Amino acid sequence: MTSAVTPLGQRDTEGKAAVAARARQVVKAYGSGDTRVVALDHVDVDIAAEEFTAIMGPSGSGKSTLMHCLAGLDTVSSGEIHLGGTELTGLKDKQLTRLRRDRIGFIFQAFNLLPTLSAIENIRLPMDIAGRPVDAAWLHHVVETVGLGDRLGHRPTELSGGQQQRVAVARALAAQPEIIFGDEPTGNLDSRAGAEILGFLRRSVDELGQTIVMVTHDPVAASYADRVVYLADGRIVDEMRSPTPEAVLDRMKDFDARGRRS
Repeated sequence: MTSAVTPLGQRDTEGKAAVAARARQVVKAYGSGDTRVVALDHVDVDIAAEEFTAIMGPSGSGKSTLMHCLAGLDTVSSGEIHLGGTELTGLKDKQLTRLRRDRIGFIFQAFNLLPTLSAIENIRLPMDIAGRPVDAAWLHHVVETVGLGDRLGHRPTELSGGQQQRVAVARALAAQPEIIFGDEPTGNLDSRAGAEILGFLRRSVDELGQTIVMVTHDPVAASYADRVVYLADGRIVDEMRSPTPEAVLDRMKDFDARGRRS
């Protein structure tokens, strides 16, 4: 990604939608023998570039595990994870650390801001740690997109929860990652602040050409995505394009009913 706004619908040379990340026959298991628990059971999924993908499923379905594996935060028992043209499953720890630092952004439920740094210092921190120059034009564009222009000098304790999460979003965007992963990024926010953050994430896809993968349990949050992927018992069981809160809720109710009958 460059500092210019990237057009939506990135395509490869054959006209197909580009794939930002993919999993192939991914298994993630814990323990062995009688105590073995399979969190992911031969999962295949493609994450399209410049799209907003939500991952949903009942508690224990494997949705957070899938995100952590796609992001290189957790290892797989078997199968392959690819970020663009790079296979993560073959990288050593130092290579993985460098890849996560340089090519992936993260937004978590806990804002993970350093309390002694100002908002702008927190936003610049990943680039400062990596020793990378800051693209001033891009940084300004990101700050304006998330509406933080008048709060940059404030420390986290001087910001509301919604403003702190905006800083976390800006921090993820400012490093110009290939993909951003969010694990319940609005889970600690009230409905108004959550809607603001989701709107910013939606705009980052539409206006900045970002690729976002978000784990959520909230049908309203999922409705901001282009696509919802549903997991149950460690497997992808369904997906939905152009989701609405009502359609997502109905689908989740179906899964809950099946779970009770099984």
